Amino acid sequence: MNPKIWLSSPHMGGNEQAFVKEAFDTNWVAPLGPNVNGFEQDLTLFHGGKTHVAALSSGTAGLHLGLVLLGVVAGDEVICQSMTFSASANPIAYVGAIPVFVDSEEDTWNMSPTLLEEAIKDRIANGKKPKAIIPVHLYGMPAKMHEIMAVANRYDIPVLEDAAEALGSSINGKMCGTFGRIGILSFNGNKIITTSGGGALISDDESIVKEARFLATQARDEAPHYQHSKIGYNYRISNLCAGVGRGQMEVLAKRIEQRRAVYQQYVDRYSGAKGISFVAEPAGYFSNRWLSALMIDPAIAGFTREDLRLGLEKDNIESRPLWKPMHMQPIFSKYPYYGTGVSERLFENGLCLPSGSNLTQADMNRVFAIMDMFIKK
Repeated sequence: MNPKIWLSSPHMGGNEQAFVKEAFDTNWVAPLGPNVNGFEQDLTLFHGGKTHVAALSSGTAGLHLGLVLLGVVAGDEVICQSMTFSASANPIAYVGAIPVFVDSEEDTWNMSPTLLEEAIKDRIANGKKPKAIIPVHLYGMPAKMHEIMAVANRYDIPVLEDAAEALGSSINGKMCGTFGRIGILSFNGNKIITTSGGGALISDDESIVKEARFLATQARDEAPHYQHSKIGYNYRISNLCAGVGRGQMEVLAKRIEQRRAVYQQYVDRYSGAKGISFVAEPAGYFSNRWLSALMIDPAIAGFTREDLRLGLEKDNIESRPLWKPMHMQPIFSKYPYYGTGVSERLFENGLCLPSGSNLTQADMNRVFAIMDMFIKK
């Protein structure tokens, strides 16, 4: 059998081990430490120098803390993009709140600003104004944040921006994660850079980030003994994992360039093919192209998303359907949903292709050989 080609695997840059070794040499192997501070500083600089950062154990932890910091409590309603991974919605359940799911628009595959406003109006009419909005930048493509923020500001609802997949993506030079009151990043093993497991909460409001750090370290009050006035969480990243992150930050720009080059190869080869389409960057938008994805119209292409996925799988090549929308998930299907069927079509016909920055040209040629068996140019 041919060696495995992964959808998106970790890609080390070379200096990660040096930062981790320093942590071992200085015995900073517990949570917090110089690498955590350095990693937060690196992320601050990458986002323009004004954004404050709390490095955490996961992006999911960041979303949970974000909801807590925004004052969301049991019984509140939170609007969430339906087309996303479950980690965007699960923290709503952690705090006992009620998710209200909103469909995508066709241009970016992200939350529809029109349906967002429709949902807000309807929830208010039903006697419950949503406490927060969670848009997601799917596969690195920025959501329509200017329009989403205009709606959010019109109704005075804070935005908790899920940029877990969009580190380095931007709109007119403004980084994803910096539009809302709070932003979330992820450094999971499959992301554009990784800390093995990790994430971050970011905000232009320093007081929010300070409170996030406090809550993430068990909310320990200042005292010579252990004293707690609030419920806390064990959500800080370790000094070892942060060392990996510092090494990864050194190659982030290169990783974005490599991911975009992989995407461009797919577009150059299959753009215009019968029944095949890609999501393009709107004017002023810049996607890190974390994952390259295409849509297949089976009535025109003559094959389905699943046909291609299974064909790739036979050659030991990993691909994956687009996220199954949250309103279609058994655990969330009972909650309100505002949509027109866009996310259902994306799930039915979309496929994520191998996208890693460490793919070789030989790897790409293997993928192309299988895809060429299906796609008529």
